Amino acid sequence: MYYSGKYRSPLGGITFASDGQAITGLWFDGQKYYAANLPKEHTEEELPVFAQARRWLDIYFAGKAPDFMPPLSMEGISPFRRRVWEIMLEIPYGQISTYGRIAKQIEGETGKKVSAQAVGGAVGHNAVSLMIPCHRVVGADGSITGYAGGVDKKIALLKMEGADMRNLFLPKKGTAL
Repeated sequence: MYYSGKYRSPLGGITFASDGQAITGLWFDGQKYYAANLPKEHTEEELPVFAQARRWLDIYFAGKAPDFMPPLSMEGISPFRRRVWEIMLEIPYGQISTYGRIAKQIEGETGKKVSAQAVGGAVGHNAVSLMIPCHRVVGADGSITGYAGGVDKKIALLKMEGADMRNLFLPKKGTAL
C-alpha cells in the first residue's frame, strides 16, 4: 500500500509519498516528474513518517540544517541512480557540488567512465527532492541548470541555505545571480 501527504512550504505546495515505513517521494506540486513513482492506487493518510518529514521540512524552511533524516527508500532504481542519490546526500547544507565532480567520484569508485550528462539524468529524476538535495548540484562552470521544481526554486533554496552563489549564473541569460 502507498500513501501520500501534503505540506505547505514558503515556495509552494509539496506532496510526499510513502510505502508506510519510509519516504518514497517528495515533490513540489506540479514539478517535472511529479509523483512519478506514486501509484495511482494510494491513500492520503497521516503516518508517523509523514510527521517526521513535516518536522524535517519545518526545520529546513526555517533556514536551518535538520539534524536528522526521516527514513528514505530508494527501492526500484538502478544502482547507478542510487549511487548518485547517495552522493547527493553527502553534500553539506549550504554547499554545492557539480555534475562532473559526482561523475569523477563514481569513476574513482568503479573504474568506469561516467559522463556529467549521465549524472545529470540521475539527478534530474531524484524522487525525493530537498531531502536528497539535488538543488545543490550545478554545472562545472557555475551554471544553474535544470531543477525539476524550477530553476527559480533551486535559486531560492540555495539562497535560503546561505550557499556561496558569487560564481553561479543562469546560462540562458548569462547573468550572475
